[in-house]
Amino acid sequence: MRNLSCAPLLALALTACATAGPDYHGPEKSVATAPGATGAFHSGHDALFAQADLPDHWWTLYADPQLDSLIEQALAANTDMRQADANLAQAQAVLLEAEAGRTISTNISGGETLSRPSGVTQHLPGTIAYDLGLSASYPLDLNGRIKRAIEASNADVEASAAARDYVRVSVAAATAKAYAQVCAANYSLGVNRKVVALQRDTANATRRLAKGGRGTAFDVSRAQAAVDSSAAALPAFEAQRQNGLYLLATLMGRPPADYPREVESCAALPTLNAPLPVGDGTALIRRRPDIRQAERAIAGDTARLGVATADLYPQVSIGGSVGLSGPLKDFGSGSAFGFSLGPLISWSFPNRPVVRARIAQSEARVQGDLAGFDGTVLEALRQTETALETYRRDAERAAALDRARDSAALSATQAGKLFRFGRGDFLSLLDAQRSLASAEVSAATARTQLVQDQIALFLALGGGWK
Repeated sequence: MRNLSCAPLLALALTACATAGPDYHGPEKSVATAPGATGAFHSGHDALFAQADLPDHWWTLYADPQLDSLIEQALAANTDMRQADANLAQAQAVLLEAEAGRTISTNISGGETLSRPSGVTQHLPGTIAYDLGLSASYPLDLNGRIKRAIEASNADVEASAAARDYVRVSVAAATAKAYAQVCAANYSLGVNRKVVALQRDTANATRRLAKGGRGTAFDVSRAQAAVDSSAAALPAFEAQRQNGLYLLATLMGRPPADYPREVESCAALPTLNAPLPVGDGTALIRRRPDIRQAERAIAGDTARLGVATADLYPQVSIGGSVGLSGPLKDFGSGSAFGFSLGPLISWSFPNRPVVRARIAQSEARVQGDLAGFDGTVLEALRQTETALETYRRDAERAAALDRARDSAALSATQAGKLFRFGRGDFLSLLDAQRSLASAEVSAATARTQLVQDQIALFLALGGGWK
């Protein structure tokens, strides 16, 4: 049983001493390196924007402690975040499994047999034999198969971390949008209630004038119709506020009924007091987690190409075993002991066409990853340019609607004075107040949309993680 000689086949394995497969290098000839992708944003040249880098926690730019607290709670308890954390833990466990491939593997075996020569009577005793053994092997990894598997698992861990960061970005943005929805609903409620109060005052004044003979029942009914029309919009804003509160609860990992009561009365829109920092294309590509995830997918599949290539060569390990075997009556004697030591080689040489097919699959997967990476970069740039342009144009629209509201307010005040002093007709007053109501609502809607645009831009820029 003793064997201390090294197998001559070890020389054959030395042909695979180089690490199989290509070494990974970042995508050099890709959209991410094109001049049009790395410079300043086309739609970012406006006083609304600053070329400074976006801070990790962009929501702190609103200087709103309540918003900060909500996002902190959501990031700690959100179910999508918990799932992303679990996915990362799973990838880390797979990496540990791959690294364990470099350790010594052992095997313990044991058994006994009862044998009796054929043709003898069943009453004669047989011979009891035993076999006890301990074997161990250590992989030499001459072709780098285990090394490439570890590289692939490392890349998968980093891709899972990037996926978790993207979930974090999305949760932070969704929480900010839900909070803004609640505040915007209360803000719009305040604006519309002010309009209703103004129109109700006009309706009451019209009734008094009608009793004094200076108005008609038709004037009264038209004034009341304006009040009822504006009041009909209030329930929709109340529903919008409540729905935003329910969404906040869900994002924070709570049942909808357990929504944050402290947010219910928020009536001021989140406001930026400085230009919004957007950086440039290079900073965006470096910061966006989905781009990092796509790049790590290339690295992982490149390493798996090396794993597939390694199957072209023999797998070599150093193995040894010790054991006791023989008749039970000789248990423990020197003749029962044996050991062996030497290289162990396995090679699926007849299946080389299968291995070649797997290599071709891996190469195609890497090419697909490269295309996916370019697509992710292009989509990130498109989203950002779109968000910049939308915010810029909506800001211009909001400013114009603010001016229109101020003009409508002045016109309504003038029409009210003319009517009270008998120098204007009631129809002109109603028309001026109707225009004011429409202008107030439009200006409020534009202002709330600006906040949503800001958050959408922050999401496109990929901020929210370190």
